[in-house]
Amino acid sequence: MTNSETRSGAASGTGRFAYEGLDRVMHEKARLGVLTSLIAHPKGLAFADLKRLCGLTDGNLSRHLQVLAEAGLVEILKGYEHNRPQTLCRITADGRRRFLDYLAVLEQVVRDAAAAADSAAPLNRTGLADDPAPA
Repeated sequence: MTNSETRSGAASGTGRFAYEGLDRVMHEKARLGVLTSLIAHPKGLAFADLKRLCGLTDGNLSRHLQVLAEAGLVEILKGYEHNRPQTLCRITADGRRRFLDYLAVLEQVVRDAAAAADSAAPLNRTGLADDPAPA
């Protein structure tokens, strides 16, 4: 199976624009922000720093981290720093691999959308190119 067959879905029988690799766990705005923050900080981030970077409340971040941890994408380490409790959040090796795969599919979405936007055929309300007028 070639890379283009994988992207097009030809080998799996799915539609060209099905984008099967867009994992619903990652494809949520807050979780996308959390994973992006954590992949940029492979040693992990303190809960408070991650909360600030993602603009989330304690409760929202806790819930999103729980979903990501249950999916095996992140690990949550509880400990102490200077006698104060601290929660460290880190992307797992599997999470890193899966997130990079997800980003590759997302990049394909952007390429497809850009190619469609650049095409000469205007789209009608159904999203399909209008048939040319008969001569």
